[in-house]
Amino acid sequence: MPAFRQVGEKQLPQEVVFMCWSPKRDLIALANRAGEVLLHRLANFQRVWSLPPNENTGKEVTALAWRPDGKILAFGLADTKRIILCDVEKPESLHSFSVDLSITYMHWMEVTEESSVLTSFYNAEDESNLLLPKLPALPKNYSTTAKIFSEEKSDEIMKLLGDVRLNALVLGGSSGFIEIYAYGMFKIATVNGVAGSCRGLCLSSDLKSLSVITEIRDSSDSEAEITYFQLDTSLLSSYLPEVTRMARKFTHISTLLQYIKLSLTCMCEAWEEILMQMDSRLTKFVQEKNTTTSVQDEFMQLLLWGKASLELQALLMNQLTVKGLKKLGQSIESSYSSIQKLVISHLQSGSEALLYHLSELKGMALWKQKYESLGLDASGIEEAITAVGSFILKANELLQVIDSSMKNFKAFFRWLYVAMLRMSEDHVLPELNKMTQKDITFVADFLTEHFNEAPELYNRKGKYFNVERVGQYLKDEDDDLVSPPNTEGNQWFNFLKNSTHLKESPLLFPYYPEKSLHFVKRQMEGIIDQCLQKPADVIGRSVHQAVCLSLYKISQSEDSTPQLFKLPFLWNDKTSNIHYVLFTILENSISKIHILRRHTDTSRSVSNGILAVEFGNILNNSINESSDSRCYSCLDAHFYDDETVTVVLKENVEQEGKERILAQLPLSSVYTDEDQDRKFIWDSTERLDERSGEIPTCTVFLENQWRVLENMKAQYVSVNGIRKVSCVLSSNLRHVRVFEMDVEDDGEVEEEEEEETTQIATGESDELNQPAENQDNMCGASAEELPDETEEHETSLDP
Repeated sequence: MPAFRQVGEKQLPQEVVFMCWSPKRDLIALANRAGEVLLHRLANFQRVWSLPPNENTGKEVTALAWRPDGKILAFGLADTKRIILCDVEKPESLHSFSVDLSITYMHWMEVTEESSVLTSFYNAEDESNLLLPKLPALPKNYSTTAKIFSEEKSDEIMKLLGDVRLNALVLGGSSGFIEIYAYGMFKIATVNGVAGSCRGLCLSSDLKSLSVITEIRDSSDSEAEITYFQLDTSLLSSYLPEVTRMARKFTHISTLLQYIKLSLTCMCEAWEEILMQMDSRLTKFVQEKNTTTSVQDEFMQLLLWGKASLELQALLMNQLTVKGLKKLGQSIESSYSSIQKLVISHLQSGSEALLYHLSELKGMALWKQKYESLGLDASGIEEAITAVGSFILKANELLQVIDSSMKNFKAFFRWLYVAMLRMSEDHVLPELNKMTQKDITFVADFLTEHFNEAPELYNRKGKYFNVERVGQYLKDEDDDLVSPPNTEGNQWFNFLKNSTHLKESPLLFPYYPEKSLHFVKRQMEGIIDQCLQKPADVIGRSVHQAVCLSLYKISQSEDSTPQLFKLPFLWNDKTSNIHYVLFTILENSISKIHILRRHTDTSRSVSNGILAVEFGNILNNSINESSDSRCYSCLDAHFYDDETVTVVLKENVEQEGKERILAQLPLSSVYTDEDQDRKFIWDSTERLDERSGEIPTCTVFLENQWRVLENMKAQYVSVNGIRKVSCVLSSNLRHVRVFEMDVEDDGEVEEEEEEETTQIATGESDELNQPAENQDNMCGASAEELPDETEEHETSLDP
């Protein structure tokens, strides 16, 4: 019986450049050269969904990482320099943010440290949910917001925040770019002092150290130097409860900013271009009329005498028309009503929640003993609170403008509708014909205020009128409002103007009467971003280099095959604070795995060491007794779990008929007598490949934990030790095979479905628990017999 059970095989239409197993479910994420991100299920490598590239996000995927709970997938895009957080349930972006440089590697870890302070915080985290009303879901009928915050359950925010326990997304890019994002959303550290382009990184689960592998190249045609850095991040570890609480607050604030932004987008969609028709038609009327009478006088004559000039009559009857006027009136009332509801229920509730979290953050900042070292600044948070207050004032101003506009338009349209009916000699209903002196005065005031010709408007906006006053608040422009609210005679404004002390009071939020709602929102976002940026800078400066070790050099022409996963790989043993780094050095055409073992806690006297591993000819003898080939080279390797490395091997003298091999390497067979004459003391001034002959070498002979990969030129492997699966990819990047690695003797599939997986992917268990012979029949075809995946049907996680 083969060592591992094959459960799926596929020929893919596009070359795969990244693949990454979900930590909690039997799902693997792929990214291909076309810029697609795909999710496949273990059983027969069945596709669940695909997210095609688009102009807004980007088309060149450079890194993949799963959140530790397996509910969100993150991927980085080089062309747009954006990071996208994608929902595992649907191919939809939940959150995205920009970075300064393109990302070359990302790692998402979860803190495992426990303390009584953290436990009490976890239990009290839902306090804000008790004090604040639940944010209403955004309406589904707007295209730009249908993807998030629009579910009837309205739990998208909690999906973004995930578990209360701190998790961190670590990003590495070119030119030494390294950033750490709490919960994948808020930046808590900008790390400096690392040279080269990031090839791999790993933040320890206790937050004490960050290991980084970089590729340093002096010029485009020079050899690249692969270097290992170990950075001390003990500030994060020392202040773990405070970092967790601060990051949680910041993430709430980031999510609320996104909610407010989407609410404003909904309002912009609710405001229709049809509302501009009145302005454009009146401007056209001014340009075409021959008389010197103003438009205001023309309408006043119609109001007072019931007679309109021929030109005004032509405008009303031919351009506006009775039917068009009625439709315009209904459209304005509907749009204004929708905007008003969005301001009251969504914009204001989101802003109030933002004020609450910022006020709590200010209280934390004033506790200097705990939070000053993390860079939390009370004065900056105070400015952010003031900016939110100004935004709420502007939203209230918009409500007043909508309210007065609705009253004005209703009275004006009702009068104009009756006047046009009379012009067309249609029957006017008695209830419409009644008009009091008060109504006449109201319409006259409306005409006086709104129908004054303003030639300076034509220079700015291409029109003489601004009858519709709401749209100017929703336009994302830096220009001042065309028609700001009239504050003359307002007693409160006069009182503030004459009181110098109140003008400087921190209790009063500044008011920007000339600016749009979009402008004030952008100003608020900028101040909050600046306030939240300081901790990232302070924490980043505290990170310092503990170890710098040059590993080896690679020439540009050394590997012509497009590399999917490049050694070295970083791995962190969660139970013992030990870092292992895997890398290969080519010695006499033989590729050996080198394992660098470092203890992260320098206060403990645990020996660090480097060991080279070569694979003996026992594999050859088991396949072909007459073969005298000396050993195998490693093509790709990944840590399977704390005790095992999964490797893809090939014979050094590759001939026709020589097969690639998938094998498991137990670390116990490597570190057998670690303390006996295996010490290697490295010198940071020398590269390891210059002293490779001095590195102790261990030759391993695998017994039964290997399998020949027939009819496949295997090159890369991705593994998940928790789910006990691996996925092997061929050198042409299109042929994949999926294996279950730990199979019982009777060949039956182990039933290890978690309760969460059963709930979210109920259809998955039926496919995974098929009899062994059915699985083998289903997946036994060779690469040549497999159909292309172009006509593959997608399946959902909730069948």
